[in-house]
Amino acid sequence: MVDYPTTADFGHDPWWIIIIKVVAIFLVLVLLTLFNIWLERRVVARMQHRIGPNVHGPFGLLQSLADGVKLALKEDIIPTAADKVVFLLAPVLAAVPAFVTFSVIPFGPEVDFFGHRTPLQLTDMPVAVLFVMAIASIGIYGIVLGGWSSGSTYSLLGGLRSSAQMISYEVAMGLALVAVFLYAKSISTSEIVAAQDKFWYGLILAPSFIIYLISMVGETNRAPFDLPEAEGELVGGFHTEYSSLKFALFFLAEYINMATVSALATTLFLGGWAAPFGIGHFWHGANEGWVPLIWFFGKVLFFIFLFIWLRGTLPRLRYDQFMAFGWKRLIPVSLLWIVAVATIRSVTLDGGIDRRWLLIGIGILAVLFLVLFFVGGEETEPEAAPSPGEASGQVGGFPVPPMPAGGAVRGAARPLSFPAGPTVAATGEEI
Repeated sequence: MVDYPTTADFGHDPWWIIIIKVVAIFLVLVLLTLFNIWLERRVVARMQHRIGPNVHGPFGLLQSLADGVKLALKEDIIPTAADKVVFLLAPVLAAVPAFVTFSVIPFGPEVDFFGHRTPLQLTDMPVAVLFVMAIASIGIYGIVLGGWSSGSTYSLLGGLRSSAQMISYEVAMGLALVAVFLYAKSISTSEIVAAQDKFWYGLILAPSFIIYLISMVGETNRAPFDLPEAEGELVGGFHTEYSSLKFALFFLAEYINMATVSALATTLFLGGWAAPFGIGHFWHGANEGWVPLIWFFGKVLFFIFLFIWLRGTLPRLRYDQFMAFGWKRLIPVSLLWIVAVATIRSVTLDGGIDRRWLLIGIGILAVLFLVLFFVGGEETEPEAAPSPGEASGQVGGFPVPPMPAGGAVRGAARPLSFPAGPTVAATGEEI
């Protein structure tokens, strides 16, 4: 029997244990960021048949540290047109919430720490998941204000894109978690982990799990949803004008947010720090002491590998397609799934439900999902072919500058010449 902590077990630690936990979480996130950058470069290099970092340190493990030192030593530039106060605060607003969200993530059960029994979690509260969503949304302000305060049109467009994207996919992400709350009967992270003692919610709530996986990629501005940083369109997005340590803070916030949504997915859908199914049956210490840290970080790294895999596999989406997918696909499916889960839970708690009707309901839901995802696209009329005048930019078309004098452009092909012959007028008669 696994001894899961509850909300009543928190708030009793001495001050020095709290400080050690805070410092440990900070160091773990910084070191995990350095490792994730190295892992991303190595995995993408292997997918593209390249070598990747292999010079600095064993297997190139110190490459990320060298890049951090390089950023710190770069010249710190503040644009003349920038709002200096907001320009300096924006990276802090983006990075600090990324660290704070990990304060309610459970890493393991209670352990003996210098003679004190304490959970491997900084704190917990009855609304811990809502706390994570609220704090994570503050990071949007850092991105938007960073783009606005730079005094650059490209940075402003990147910040606006990011705000629209993150807010849109936060809605779908929040709706995907409602089914978890209905099954766990709690919003506390430690109690949600304890509620998955028999079955992981990633299996019995598969639609919520899939919606969350898609939403967390859009929420973190990662490829193929990295539209705020679309280099081909907006140069570098909201952080175009940033350099040195301020740019490093934005970079750090992105990778810590990847770890945050991965840790939240682990906690809500994959049993948290609990050992995978089957291991606890023949190894009784798999869920005791410090061993669960292995299972927790193993699951987190699995999600981070998915981030990297998507980046090296899929091309970037068009912005209107991406936003339409979030509002017209994910959110309606999430609402429909919440109604289904709430109905099933209500009927089950009131005295059970006939298995035949349950299977029929699941079949109907599956058909509706397919219709919403694959048949709900809007039909667009094909554009009419432009007239010769419009194609040449002469009559109502897009204005095209005239050719230089003489009609010759360096590198352009010469016009074809044909032998002189009879010319046919508009009436069809020879001239």
